[in-house]
Amino acid sequence: MGPLSGIRIVDMTTVLMGPYATQMLGDFGADVIKVEAPDGDVARQIGPARHEGMGALFLNANRSKRSITLDLKKPEGRAALLRLCESADVLVYNVRPQAMSRLGLSYEEVAAVNPKIVYAGLFGYGQNGPYAARPAYDDLIQGGATLPYLFSRVNDGKPRYVPQAIADRVVGLVGVNAILAALVERDRSGVGQRVDIPMFETMVSFVLGDHLSGLTFEPPLDKGGYARQLSPDRRPYQTKDGHVCALIYTDGHWRRFFAAIGRPDMPEADPRFRSFSARMANIDAVYAELGDIFLTRTTAEWLALLEEADVPAMPMYDFEGVLQDPHLVATGFFHMVDHPSEGEIRQMAVPATWSRTRAEPERYAPRQGEHGEEILREIGVDEAEIARLREAGVLGRVEPGVDAPAHGKQA
Repeated sequence: MGPLSGIRIVDMTTVLMGPYATQMLGDFGADVIKVEAPDGDVARQIGPARHEGMGALFLNANRSKRSITLDLKKPEGRAALLRLCESADVLVYNVRPQAMSRLGLSYEEVAAVNPKIVYAGLFGYGQNGPYAARPAYDDLIQGGATLPYLFSRVNDGKPRYVPQAIADRVVGLVGVNAILAALVERDRSGVGQRVDIPMFETMVSFVLGDHLSGLTFEPPLDKGGYARQLSPDRRPYQTKDGHVCALIYTDGHWRRFFAAIGRPDMPEADPRFRSFSARMANIDAVYAELGDIFLTRTTAEWLALLEEADVPAMPMYDFEGVLQDPHLVATGFFHMVDHPSEGEIRQMAVPATWSRTRAEPERYAPRQGEHGEEILREIGVDEAEIARLREAGVLGRVEPGVDAPAHGKQA
């Protein structure tokens, strides 16, 4: 029974940003009902898969949910969705608000059947500016939020995207926070509201919290950018046989580091290392010097030395290596589960913990439409109406050929 037990969420999201947010809410104990169009969430096709429609990306962004397939372009599908909303606490979507209006599912139309609902949209741009109706994707938002420019500052002038859907993930996290805040307010006021979580504004705020720098002031004190983060030698340090990640940051770190390598006089002998402000003013030279020093030992030798000196350090893992990290092994972060249709899969634990209301994923990522009839029965739809919705093509069917328990729950 997670901390959100008793909260029902109608999840109309697809691909990654929205599903990542709703998966977290489901992991926290909410009953998340994933509403899919007849073609299904396109993320079902992304990544390696054992069965059609059950790709790796989908499995890792859609656990803790139930799935119903509804054709919302048909009046009966829209009616079924609104009936779901009558008993829901939250509706989450990540298409443009204009598309929701075309479906007859604007905030006003949904609030008319349930004034207490939190109507949360994760989409590209704030609705009071000229970009309001534009489509948005992670790559575009990264560019607008200056991330490729940051890479160009440290990568011989060549911009590139972060090799991860970082905008989708960050905005998904912010979406969870906004939804939970709206639920707290709803419990005080008794009235729901519309909540907009725009990608562009969210990511500009996220990035420029570090890099607005001198542009914080008017007139500006510089052209922006956090110098330490933009230093070309701020990277994992190459060792004799690999790389190590270390952050020698405070005065205490530096004293212990230089003592451990047999150069205790260094902070006083070289004024660039003498104080925090001196190191920041000479950060490129400081990092370059460290780069030379780290070449003198193996990765294992550095990790042992840095741990003994109480200087923060970590190995630089690849995807397979991180699976064997001793801390993650000890905490059981990665564990194997037996998915009803996909067999044995690796799953990651919910990182946060609660002392009383433990958050434990209870459901596997669902097959498309797996729980449709179950969900409709819960809201009072009788068997004859369910059959009629099936025959009319409004209620989608589970893809044939895969046997799985009807409940779809984890043991």
